[in-house]
Amino acid sequence: MEASAKNHDIADIGLADDGQKRIEWAERHMPVLRRIKEEFSESKPFDGVTMVCCLHVTTETANLVRTLIAGGADVAVCASNPLSTQDDVAAALVDRYGAEVYAIHGEDNDTYYRHITQAVERKPQITMDDGADVVSVLHSDRTDLLEHVIGGTEETTTGVIRLRALEEEGKLGYPIVAVNDADTKHFFDNRYGTGQSTLDGILRATNVLLAGMTVVVIGYGWCGKGVAMRAKGHGSHVIVCEVDPVRALEAVMDGFEVTTGLDAAKRGDVFISVTGNRDAIAGEMFAEMKSGAIVCNAGHFDVEINKDELDKMTAETFEARPHVTGHKLEDGREIFMLADGRLVNLAAAEGHPAAVMDMSFANQALASEWMVQNAADLEKKVYPVPEDVDAMIARHKLSALGVHIDELTEVQAKYLASWDQGT
Repeated sequence: MEASAKNHDIADIGLADDGQKRIEWAERHMPVLRRIKEEFSESKPFDGVTMVCCLHVTTETANLVRTLIAGGADVAVCASNPLSTQDDVAAALVDRYGAEVYAIHGEDNDTYYRHITQAVERKPQITMDDGADVVSVLHSDRTDLLEHVIGGTEETTTGVIRLRALEEEGKLGYPIVAVNDADTKHFFDNRYGTGQSTLDGILRATNVLLAGMTVVVIGYGWCGKGVAMRAKGHGSHVIVCEVDPVRALEAVMDGFEVTTGLDAAKRGDVFISVTGNRDAIAGEMFAEMKSGAIVCNAGHFDVEINKDELDKMTAETFEARPHVTGHKLEDGREIFMLADGRLVNLAAAEGHPAAVMDMSFANQALASEWMVQNAADLEKKVYPVPEDVDAMIARHKLSALGVHIDELTEVQAKYLASWDQGT
């Protein structure tokens, strides 16, 4: 046992054995974070620092928390989604690794926000968010705690959007690093992680054959690109819906059909929202869908699907399978919603594979270290991950994979830095 149990509100601390086994399995596939953990054990960059982490309570997150604790941090964890918590992981974090945890799988909305409040009452100096819910609470209900915060990190597109809105209004209370925007995060986590885990969630929930189906991907950012790529790999005909003309053009040139949501609604078998915005799938689209259509969300918040509008059209709901709610409409059609419109990859599956979260959480750990080291000089704004940190994570990952790359010669480096060398 690495540490004694701390304050917590979890489902069952007796699940710690199972959680520890799964956490250790994930660690085997997270060599970059493991290396950082070893370095932090020596340097103790967070000695005496209180950190509140509002993240998906999964095996991969547990290894990030262990890394922070190894660096000397006092860590409190709460869930960033009511359906993504793995109760055995929560138990192990408390009983084996010495973190405070406030998270229960399937908790209601009131409990969800009570848990966030319990965590922030630890007076965080560093916040770590997945969707900016801790930031939101600190900037609304608990502004009295802002004076203790020296900085934070955010790892989702949705969260960064919220933070930049705060910054533009001059209301951001402390500096925050946009971990989501690191190349070693969104190029890999968003594309390959979301691509694989979203289809994993759909298949676990439904057991449908994607080959030959028409899959509609709404949103062609990095997450949408990954989902479309993987659906195509399963043999699906993929339709992309976009509002951004550049992204829509990119989807066309990547070989996908691009059309409007209403047109796609008439033909789709599976609909996946990945936009970071609300009402990506809404009433007019439901009215056009054929019976048997499957609807799910891989964006952070469940507002991507307008569930109220679907409910108004629904005569009867029924549980078709675990994580599959059937909506029998007044006209007799059936539409099936997965995971109550929440993140399908975490609610119906296990989320991203550890190997890709290795880089994302390495960014979280190193960005937090950078924040502590530079806190006195930082303004209250959203910062990018330092380029040298991004590059170092990529080098560590390549090394772990046994991949070797070239280096610029002195002549090449001089050429790239000059203006007067041409033909």
